[in-house]
Formats: sequence, structure tokens, C-alpha cells
Amino acid sequence: MSHPLTGESPVAGPSPRLALSDVTVTFGGVTALSEVGLLVRPHQVLGVIGPNGAGKTTLFNVACGFVRPDRGRLEWRDQEVTGLRPRDLAGLGIARTLQGLGLFDRVTVLENVMIGADRHTRSGFLSSLLALPGASRDERALRERAREVLDGLGIAAHADRYPASLPYAVRKRVALARALAAEPDLLLLDEPASGLSTSEMDDLGRLVRELTERMSVMLVEHHMDLVMRVCDEITVLDFGRVIAHGTPDQVRDDPAVLAAYLGETVGEA
Repeated sequence: MSHPLTGESPVAGPSPRLALSDVTVTFGGVTALSEVGLLVRPHQVLGVIGPNGAGKTTLFNVACGFVRPDRGRLEWRDQEVTGLRPRDLAGLGIARTLQGLGLFDRVTVLENVMIGADRHTRSGFLSSLLALPGASRDERALRERAREVLDGLGIAAHADRYPASLPYAVRKRVALARALAAEPDLLLLDEPASGLSTSEMDDLGRLVRELTERMSVMLVEHHMDLVMRVCDEITVLDFGRVIAHGTPDQVRDDPAVLAAYLGETVGEA
């Protein structure tokens, strides 16, 4: 099975939104990622899987600028962006959810989502809160955009509530709404199915596939049934290295992947 950057990709397609090549990250002498490469193509769901400690979260942190690689290259639409700050990468169209919800409990659901849409305003949400010049116009635009996203996810009725008062599954949708409010070209979803019921996970799978009409999605997830169902391609990490890459069927049958998961059949719940 070919490495996504050093060999022929299993799935041919248009030039990528995001490309990582030979990315290496170390923390205090411990190698978290070693010569990792991957491509995320337009309107694609790329899954990133691997055992605990494989480097999945570090990979996401590199992709959105929270971690700068020791070596390697990060490209966005064929332009090098290695070392750009998270806000700069967000401005280019990269948004992310977190393993934890990361919501602000002291502001409403609507205001949480408005923070996500902030990159589309001139004065910024903080200026809106402080009533600085130009803020009123931007605040109206932010509120309208946030309400549209909440409505699209079926949670507009909770706009004026505080996150802590909501069921966990609804809070997960609020976190997703905040990322979607930025209207990204690439959405990084970090374990979005954690804590969800089977039916809620099914709804999430349908939503992820619908999102590809507007954006690319990069998905880190432990629920293999969801990964195999929604992903176009999957990159598998183990001890910071890419050990496999391909379609769900290719990855499911790869001996290296089965070995990394201690003999468990990939794809079973």
C-alpha cells in the first residue's frame, strides 16, 4: 500500500487542500510523529486512526498550527504554510473541534458559535463585546451567521441557553456549530463520536458526509464502524509513523493495521 506522498495515492483526484510531508515532531526526546505525510483532497473525508499514543492529536495540532514540526512541510492549496500561527491558518479556512468540548460556560450557546464566525468580521467578536467602533454591524452579522448554523444543526432552540445546562450530545453539536460558523474549507474533527449513543453516532455519520458538499473533513475517531462508513480514505498511525493508507476496504485487510490493533478486526464495534 503506497505512502500518500512518496508513492501513488490509492485514490486519484484533484490537487489537495492540505498536504503534510515528512513531518517530524519531538517532545523532550520523545518522537510523537516521524516523517508523516498525508493529503486531504477537496470534498473528501480522510480518517486518521491508530492506537492510543499513535500521534493522532499531535498530527491535528500540526495541521492547525498549535504545534510546529521539527522537520517537514505543511502546504495549504499548494502554498507552504509551515510555522503559521493558529489564527492565520484559521483565516485560510482551517477549523477544528477538540476532544473535549472546549465551550465557554459563561456565555450562551449563540455567543459560543459567534466566536467561531469571528474570522469573517473586521472588528472581531471581542470588539463587539466591548462596543468598539464598527462592532454593532459586525455583531449583527455574527449573530445572523451563528443562528443559521445552529438552525442547520437542529439546535437553534438552545441559542440563549448556557452550555452546561444542555445534554452532552447537544453540547457536542454546539462545539461543531462553532467550528462550522467559520465556514471552513477543511474541518478537523477530533473524536466527535465520543460519548454519543448509537443513534446519535448514526446522525453524526450522515452529517459528516453532508459536510463534504461544502468542505473537506479530517476525522480522528476511535469508533471504527463510523470511520469505515464515512471515510473515503484512511491513514493509520502507530508510534508516530504512517503504517498504512488507503480506502476503508484496503485498510481493514492490511496486516500491519491488524497487528497494531492487537489482532482485532478493524471495522467491528
